[in-house]
Amino acid sequence: MGYKVKNNIVVGITGASGSIYGLRLIEELLRAEKKVSLLLTSAGRQVLAHETDQQLDTEPAVCTQQLLQYFGSEGKLQTFSMDDFFAPVASGSSAPDAVVICPCSMGTLGRIAAGLSGNLLERVADVALKEQKQLLLVPRETPFNQIHLENLLRISRAGGQILPAMPAFYQQPQSVEEMVDFVVGKVLDQLGVEHQLFTRWGVGE
Repeated sequence: MGYKVKNNIVVGITGASGSIYGLRLIEELLRAEKKVSLLLTSAGRQVLAHETDQQLDTEPAVCTQQLLQYFGSEGKLQTFSMDDFFAPVASGSSAPDAVVICPCSMGTLGRIAAGLSGNLLERVADVALKEQKQLLLVPRETPFNQIHLENLLRISRAGGQILPAMPAFYQQPQSVEEMVDFVVGKVLDQLGVEHQLFTRWGVGE
């Protein structure tokens, strides 16, 4: 797509199933020494707890320390409350290099497509579009209805990227973790971040 390498990245985790994608993405971004700002919705926190048993605190500083301990990392991670519109990432004057919502619920998708900014994550997505920064959404829903499809198209036409959580099987994955890594690797490709999360087509044959 011709995007430059990104160093300051916002990762949003919403209430769609597939929170492990977001956690794994953050882990890899920290490994690559990127500055990561996490925006976790209330529904995202609930689903993450259900799917991963990670009970993340609602206090941003505590949540950050929990995640750094979980990752075993001392990387550049910060967490903001969803109602903190004074966060630097809320303004176009200090917009992040890229915004990735992984996973992205259809509710969040619809509000972004409508240009609504009811919380910090939606505002940051709006900033990315208006400042022509990279906005990448990883929807995790099936099946799509016509409203979902129209909203996906609206965001694509506005300059966002849609990367569905669709793992491939040509690399013959042997575990759920390998399928997760394939999707996360595809996200990293779009961000210009080098990785070794999956074997590429035609390589190593």
